[in-house]
Amino acid sequence: MIAWLDIESNSFPAIHTALKEPNGLLAAGGDLSPARLKEAYRQGIFPWYNQGEPILWWSPDPRCVVFPGQLHVSRSLRKRMRKRDYEVSFDTDFEAVVDACAEPRSNGDGTWITRAMKGAYCELFRQGIAHSVELRIDGKLVGGLYGLAMGKMFFGESMFSRETDASKIAFTLMVEQLQIWGYALIDCQVSNNHLKSLGAKEIPRAEFKRYLNKYLDLTPGHDWVFNPEELSFGEAPIR
Repeated sequence: MIAWLDIESNSFPAIHTALKEPNGLLAAGGDLSPARLKEAYRQGIFPWYNQGEPILWWSPDPRCVVFPGQLHVSRSLRKRMRKRDYEVSFDTDFEAVVDACAEPRSNGDGTWITRAMKGAYCELFRQGIAHSVELRIDGKLVGGLYGLAMGKMFFGESMFSRETDASKIAFTLMVEQLQIWGYALIDCQVSNNHLKSLGAKEIPRAEFKRYLNKYLDLTPGHDWVFNPEELSFGEAPIR
């Protein structure tokens, strides 16, 4: 059985007690307050549930991550990026990015980004913890992603594409910017083919926890501002 969280406390069970099936299910209940969410991410835990369900908390093993220096940019994506017919920004329309990520997918699947989830992460954005990446073509928002930045770690939550390769371009440029800023790891939570194509890999949960212990309390030392003059836009020979 999994633990039911006390609404009066932000504590979580030890992550090694998470279920093996379904992989990583750790606890249920509680709330989505900023304090609880920040404590969850500090321990390698994240919320993921469907509308009408209690809040479910997860810490899967293994964990899907991207090491900034090991980002994979395919030849075709590199070629697409060189066109520079798009504009990328950070934190210019967080709510619109979350709304886009919450839209039903082309495969007919629904969304796990409930109204409560949106409200919680918008509050973290107001606190300067959650951030968004926007990609626009002709002024229209066509791709992007959002997540949390804590210390020298970035915790990706969701991404979307309304044009071919839009989310891949947004993610690639964000990773390159984070590498310049000295980030150690990008948490992608659970692996999929889209992430694998960008160089994501799985590491043991215990190893992921060691990264949290080492990098979460470091001072970022930068403003969350996209600086295109620092980036290669597909010109640099990223792996």
